[in-house]
Amino acid sequence: MRHESRRNERRAALVPEDARKLIASGVHLTVEESSQRVFPTHEYAEVGCAIAPQGSWGSACPATDYVLGVKELPDEPTELTHRHIFFGHAYKGQEEAPRLLRRFEAGGGTLFDLEHILDAEGRRMVAFGYWAGYAGASLAVLQHRGELTAPLVSSSREELSRRLAPGAASGGVTALVIGADGRSGGGACDALSTAGIEPTRWGLDDTRNLDRGALLANDILVNAIASCRPVPPFVTKAELDDERRRLSVIADVTCDVGSELNALPIYDRVTDWVNPVERLRGDPRPLDIIAIDNLPSLIPAEASRAFSADLWPLLLSLREGSEVWDRCLGAFRRALASLGEGG
Repeated sequence: MRHESRRNERRAALVPEDARKLIASGVHLTVEESSQRVFPTHEYAEVGCAIAPQGSWGSACPATDYVLGVKELPDEPTELTHRHIFFGHAYKGQEEAPRLLRRFEAGGGTLFDLEHILDAEGRRMVAFGYWAGYAGASLAVLQHRGELTAPLVSSSREELSRRLAPGAASGGVTALVIGADGRSGGGACDALSTAGIEPTRWGLDDTRNLDRGALLANDILVNAIASCRPVPPFVTKAELDDERRRLSVIADVTCDVGSELNALPIYDRVTDWVNPVERLRGDPRPLDIIAIDNLPSLIPAEASRAFSADLWPLLLSLREGSEVWDRCLGAFRRALASLGEGG
């Protein structure tokens, strides 16, 4: 398991207690040292992991090894030879997708994209979704109250819930969660409820027949859909200047910016921990968007434990092979083929 190269990424795909279970089942597990991971390196050593220097995976392990991570790889090496398991975000037409896929093509390596570990019905089996929704909605509430400060720092659910505690500023605030029946939507609804805001919850039927007036009449919008095909936009640029608009804060948990699947084509770049908010419209009716693509790292310990609990049994099945990993590999091969077709 590699160190995460993104400066504010504190999550781990595998936590020490689940690393212990893999090792007890005969897996050899090496963990890179990390200056930022929420779980100290010594906790992995104590459960039997071998420890390697930070950033050494490219040269220290055979190309047949699996390299496990959460977010993007560093820019080097340019040719990827190992079997990587992480969130590649490379199959939805994202701007950086061709470059990543060509690195695998050049080195003969393989990407097992965590976003595409699916069951037979196409449902995701491992995800940080709940915590992405919880964090995104939390930031939206704090921004609406004028209490969001930057740069952001990671914390615990307990601490974040304390900051969300209802106060006088919660009275009369309305919020809409699109995709409320999914993991991310459920987390968003829980955060809003913690803040004393009972959200309106929209599912698939509501988005098929979108009530734009009702959408714009809310103070806060959380987009938590997970779509595999383009949908009509939820908010258009023209509606930013609609006189009916009460909407003042959007949290785009999905963050499909740059993709044809983007349901909020009103902004063109993600925000980050240093600059978490982009102002789309100013006074007298301001509108802000929060679009951070590693939201769960704001609550890294809880998010990692939940994710790792789902992932570690699947990692065991890599030894024998399984339909789950075969489907994941098939998605990678189709993406490589699309490069050859000019995709």
